[in-house]
Amino acid sequence: MALRQILEFPDLRLRKVAKPVADVDDTIRRLIDDMFETMYEAQGIGLAATQIDVHLRVVVIDLQNEINEPLIMINPEFEVLTQEIDEMQEGCLSVPGIYEVVKRPEHIRVRALNRVGNTFELEAYGLLAVCIQHECDHLNGKLFVDHLSNLKRSRIRSKLTKQKRAEAAI
Repeated sequence: MALRQILEFPDLRLRKVAKPVADVDDTIRRLIDDMFETMYEAQGIGLAATQIDVHLRVVVIDLQNEINEPLIMINPEFEVLTQEIDEMQEGCLSVPGIYEVVKRPEHIRVRALNRVGNTFELEAYGLLAVCIQHECDHLNGKLFVDHLSNLKRSRIRSKLTKQKRAEAAI
């Protein structure tokens, strides 16, 4: 396993649309292991391969208090099962230190491949549903800040750019 660098907004590589995984093999399983290690090191609950500059449709999630085991989704696709909307504060390892309320459907069904390439389906509510949608957004080149107003997104971009300049000057 190896730690990978997490890309940060506004890096344009975060806007690439990920390609489907053709074959779940040892290379993909190593990627999954690296993603978990990177996510845990960064103290996150979800990570999409896009965030580590690997543009394949792979997501890892671990809501330790919500589900019994870490979740691996390869080529995930979800459908919305309700018109009810959750408003939940979201953060992102690619947008460090920023938390904003985002509206998303509260009940979804996801279909994906697991670590060995077998198809599974899962219904998700609440935090898990939000996390799945958030990570699937990454696979489509979208960030949670895209759900915010242009003004908020611009302020976040400016704040993160200033932070990077300050860190580089040290």
